[in-house]
Amino acid sequence: MKKEYYELASVLYSVRDNLEKVFPGSIWVAAEIARINVRQNGHCYLELSQQENGRQVAQAKGTIWRSRWMLLEPYFRSVTGTTLDAGMKVLVKAMVRFHEVYGFSLDIEDIDPQFTLGEKELRRQQTIERLTKEGLMNMQKQLTLPFLPYRLAVISSPNAAGYGDFTEHLLKNEYGYVFELHLFDALMQGSEAVSSIVAAITEISASELSYDAILILRGGGSELDLACYDDYDLAAAIAWCHIPVLTAVGHEQDFHIADMVAFDYVKTPTALADYFLSIYESEDEKLSGYEQRLALAFGNRISSMNSKLDNFSLRIRHSAASRIQNASHNMDMTQTALKNSVRMRLEAQFHGIDRMSDKILHGLTSRISSSEQALDRVENRIDRKAESVLTSASSHIDKIVLLINRRVDKILADAASRLITIETRISSTDPRRVLQRGFVLALDFNGVKISSATHSRVGDRVQMMFADGTLKCGVLDIDRHSNLPDEEESAKANAEGA
Repeated sequence: MKKEYYELASVLYSVRDNLEKVFPGSIWVAAEIARINVRQNGHCYLELSQQENGRQVAQAKGTIWRSRWMLLEPYFRSVTGTTLDAGMKVLVKAMVRFHEVYGFSLDIEDIDPQFTLGEKELRRQQTIERLTKEGLMNMQKQLTLPFLPYRLAVISSPNAAGYGDFTEHLLKNEYGYVFELHLFDALMQGSEAVSSIVAAITEISASELSYDAILILRGGGSELDLACYDDYDLAAAIAWCHIPVLTAVGHEQDFHIADMVAFDYVKTPTALADYFLSIYESEDEKLSGYEQRLALAFGNRISSMNSKLDNFSLRIRHSAASRIQNASHNMDMTQTALKNSVRMRLEAQFHGIDRMSDKILHGLTSRISSSEQALDRVENRIDRKAESVLTSASSHIDKIVLLINRRVDKILADAASRLITIETRISSTDPRRVLQRGFVLALDFNGVKISSATHSRVGDRVQMMFADGTLKCGVLDIDRHSNLPDEEESAKANAEGA
């Protein structure tokens, strides 16, 4: 059997004729701009849509010809403060067109600027007004970011490209800076995104770990995808959070209410990584300056100490040489005086003997003959006496000389021993010797000596100065257990007494 049918063209002609009968003139149409494209020829092409319960229920093409666009766009921008863009709900006056080949479209003749940015933008303005009235817009701005933020809580989707770019740029930085990242998985678009992100902020705030900052990361997307970042509940959760919240949502031109209430915001996740790296770079430059100043100060101090040691050593040598010279001179004078004294005493003895001999010879001339034997005995006695005196005097001189030599040797030995002791003490207190014995000088990031682990915290930057160089380290863990046995025994004794 032959079936009755219509040619496609005739069907479409019929549709066109009926549309022209139903809409013979221009009508006002409310719709949301899903896409907009201004061509180089000046014509503006739009894709209009309607959403209900998150589902698209209608879609149509729209055209604003160049002659109309040149009038409508400046007028719309002057009234609303912005240009037409995707995500706006607009009220347009248009002619309904239907072409058998190109299909249904709207030729837009006018736009009502009072309809502004559509319901979405109206809700956005209302949200901003509400947050401002409640005093929430600047609450995050009153917080302070830690000196060197280390432990960061990241709210993002683990598979998002923006999160991957952020971690790659931050953790694999060329400077070797170390960060601790904790990912809190959340939906970053759609109807459930707000509740998911708010839940993550609540979990982070209640965590036992102390986070330095919360980062909300979301790459680019359409206005509809990013609408959740203008939501009041999300903005309020960010504002009330006691931890600084930083956002990196959307493209370069995007600016959401979440960005407004946050502690700070940047355009992209990669820019947010640079944000934290720049903090460390700034401190690194300061530490480098401190390091140079400290090295210069140590060099000057050591040079000064070396100069003082050299001067002190020279003074000791001069003093010892002078004292030895004086002692030697005194010994020579004493020895000369003793020799002169002994010589004078011997001369006096010999002179007395000579006088006595003359007296005996002159007084006993007459008795020489009869007393010759007695005289011999006297002479013998005189010879023995003189020999005894000379022997005693020589022995006494030798003893005196020996005592003088011993005393001089003792003075020289004492002076040499004191010189060695002083040089040993000076050498033992030399900072370079202390480092060469294996000791380490611990300094914090300000160049101040660290004498206790009490005030240190995980993530601090420290410097360990050895004899052959300096290590720049980061504190990974702290054991508060005392390394002094006496303190442990004292603590135990106090505990038992209590």
